[in-house]
Formats: sequence, structure tokens, C-alpha cells
Amino acid sequence: MRPALVIGVGNPYRRDDAAGREVVRRLRRRVRGDVRLAEHGGEGAALLEAWEGADLVILVDAVASGAAAGTVYRFDAADGPLPATLLRDSTHAVGVADAVELARALGRLPRRLLVYGIEGEHFTAGVGLSPEVRRAVRGVVASILQDLQAGGERDG
Repeated sequence: MRPALVIGVGNPYRRDDAAGREVVRRLRRRVRGDVRLAEHGGEGAALLEAWEGADLVILVDAVASGAAAGTVYRFDAADGPLPATLLRDSTHAVGVADAVELARALGRLPRRLLVYGIEGEHFTAGVGLSPEVRRAVRGVVASILQDLQAGGERDG
């Protein structure tokens, strides 16, 4: 199996938007071997380049659907299109959900693509996660470690 890649998406200066990046930072102390970690601004077309060559890609992004802060979503791209309304916010023309569907159409999806969404509360300028999102980040780190151990084949 080629290397696994975990991508944390977000803007580090928009508070809870940095949740994905924080997950990757916490994983740096916990993963070894052929697991690559990357922080990414979330520009959709560039994501296709970022995951090139990886069999298992786990992507983490903050979402703003109106659910309670800290709510965690997990999607397997093999199950069908990602909910575009959940992963729609981006400062770029092509967001995460659009990038995944573009990759699907172009035959450029990794063998396995898991997407985590963490519901944010504060997306204004500034640094630091809200307490609910910080707690959710800890849970997502634990879930990703399980995913990596299972090679991405874990349910739920």
C-alpha cells in the first residue's frame, strides 16, 4: 500500500476554521512511518494535487451547518457525493466537496478518501479554537488513529 496522507484544511487566522490544521498538528506527535501529514488552505483544485499518489487520504475541515459546535461528521467518498451544503464554505471558487466531486469525475480520487467535518462556532478573525471544537479535535484525532490502524477500512 502506498503512503497514507492526512490533510488538515483551514485558515489558521479564522478561529474554528483551523480545526483541521489542529488535528494534523496533534497527529504529528502520534504517527510515524508512511503516514504523511499536511496542512492546507482548502483550495479545491490544489487538493487534487496534494493527494496525488496516496492510497488512503483522510481530510479534516471545519464546517458551518448550524449544528451544535463540536459536532463531528465522517464521510467515506466511496459511499457517494459529499453533502455540498455541509462542506461548501471556502474562500476559493472550488471548496472541499466540489474538489472531491471533480476528482471523482476525473478518476483522480484516492483508493480510499475519508472526510471529517467538525462543526465550528466562531469563524471571525483571530486565533484559538472554541472549547467545543477543541474537544471535538481530540475525538477526531483518536478516530483518525483508528482509521490509520485499520487502513481506512473501519466502519463509522
